Amino acid sequence: MPGPLLTITVAESARRGFKAGPLLMTGHALLELALVVAIIQGLGPFLQKSLVMGTIALVGGAMLVWLGADMLRSAGGLSLNPVAARQKPAPHPVLMGILASLSNPYWTLWWATIGLGYLAAAMHFGMLGVCAFFLGHIAGDFSWYCMVSLGISRGKSLLKDRSYQVVIRACGVFLLVFGGWFLLSAKNYFQNGVL
Repeated sequence: MPGPLLTITVAESARRGFKAGPLLMTGHALLELALVVAIIQGLGPFLQKSLVMGTIALVGGAMLVWLGADMLRSAGGLSLNPVAARQKPAPHPVLMGILASLSNPYWTLWWATIGLGYLAAAMHFGMLGVCAFFLGHIAGDFSWYCMVSLGISRGKSLLKDRSYQVVIRACGVFLLVFGGWFLLSAKNYFQNGVL
């Protein structure tokens, strides 16, 4: 599913090269590992509450709107040539992987529903089952995002700075749309929580 993590992978792979994909995924994997441990410790039912999902959607949506607006604002100064670039230093990709995942309310929704179901099934096989589920899930994420990162990093030689700026602006618009959608869904979660 396209989302903030894919958008940031595209932007960072064009800027930093292939290494951005594995580093972003490392941040994503660390966050997911922490969440799996928290779910095993009893967080699952808490995540399913409408008030919690609404708060996550509100904060995540606001963060995505901010990230999208920042990408739109700064796109004109971006360059694929590091010497010509007037780019401000970006956070480390591992941190960006964590933040991109956290800012996506549907990441939490997936873990509160589908992921929780898979995890419950895996728990029937003990820690070996949980480890197998987690490693399989993360291997799929790493495979996909590393392929995207490789494709973008190798294909950037085909891009000129102007085209790169257009791609970054498109990613910024994509994040704005996602952020707006999450902000609207926050309203629905809050209404369902009150009713």
